[in-house]
Amino acid sequence: MDPLDAVTMHLPIKIGDYTDFYSSREHATNVGIMFRGIDNALQPNWLHLPVGYHGRSSSVVISGTEIVRPSGQIQVDRNDPSKGSSFSECKTLDFELEMGFFVGGKGNAQGRPIKMSEAEDMIFGMVLLNDWSARDIQAWEYVPLGPFTAKNFATSISPWIVSLDALDPFRCSTSAGTVQENPTPLSYLVDPDYSRSTYDVRLEVFIAADNERLEDASLISVSNLKYMYWNMKQQLVHHSVTGCPMVAGDLLGSGTISGTDEHSLGSMLELSWKGTREVKLSGGRTRKFLQDGDNVIMKGFAQGNGYRIGFGEVSGKLLPAYADN
Repeated sequence: MDPLDAVTMHLPIKIGDYTDFYSSREHATNVGIMFRGIDNALQPNWLHLPVGYHGRSSSVVISGTEIVRPSGQIQVDRNDPSKGSSFSECKTLDFELEMGFFVGGKGNAQGRPIKMSEAEDMIFGMVLLNDWSARDIQAWEYVPLGPFTAKNFATSISPWIVSLDALDPFRCSTSAGTVQENPTPLSYLVDPDYSRSTYDVRLEVFIAADNERLEDASLISVSNLKYMYWNMKQQLVHHSVTGCPMVAGDLLGSGTISGTDEHSLGSMLELSWKGTREVKLSGGRTRKFLQDGDNVIMKGFAQGNGYRIGFGEVSGKLLPAYADN
C-alpha cells in the first residue's frame, strides 16, 4: 500500500453547481460591526433566511492545489468615490474557514421545492472548504449584487466526503440554542429537529508562512461547526424554495464559521479586525492578511470516546499574481 503522500488526490465528485452561504451569526455579526457599526450589524433579512451567493464550480479545486493571487478592480479612495478604481493585484487576500456538503440522490423536479422532511436524505456528506476571498476587490464590487470576482478565482475542498451517518453521534444544537425565535422562521424553514441540527466538529486553521514546513505551521484559530444559525437542511430547503432544481453533485458551503472569542474567528478579516491588529505566527512573524508563499491548512474532526471521525485537511499555498496583468 502506498503512503498517503505518494498518492495523488482528486476531486471526490463531479461538481455541478456551487453555492456559498453566510450562516454563522457570530461571523456575520463581526463583519457587520466592522462595516456598519454594532447597531446595524445584521442586515434586516439575515435572521429571516439563509443568505447566500452563487459561486463558480469550475474553480473548485482539491486540497494541495496552489492558488494564484488574483488581480482586479480596487477602489482608489473609499472616502472619495469620485476617484474611481485602479487595476491591481489583491492586497488583502483572505481565507474563510468553512464546511461544505454535497447533494446526493434524486434531485427535486424543477418548480417543486424541497420539504424540510426530505432535506436530510438529500445530503450525501460533508467536506472541509476554504472560500478564498479578495477583500479589497470584494469591497468595491459587492454593491449592489454581492460577491463576484472576489470569490470566483478559487475554492479549495478536502478530498474525503464524510457521511452524515458517520457524524450522527456528534449531533448537537447550534450556538443559537435549541430553537430559533425572535424571529421564528417562516414555516417552510422551521426545522422541528433544530435542537440537534448541527454537529460538534472541531475546526482548526494553520498558516505555514514563508515556505516553512507544514508540520511547523502556526495554529491561528480553533472553531467548531456548532457556530451556525442556519443549518444544512435549512440552506438546502431555502435554495430550492422557488423551485430551483438541486442535482446530485451540487456543492453548498456553510459560510465562514466563527466562534465567540478572538481565538475562534474564521477569517483574517476578523482575526486582524479589518487590518487593525496583528495575527501572531511562530518565530515572531505576524500577518494582517495573507502573503505570497503562505500555505493555509484547515483541519477538522469529531472526537468520540476512544475514536475520532476525521475530515483530513484542506490546504493551499499562495503564489504571486501573474506578472503580465
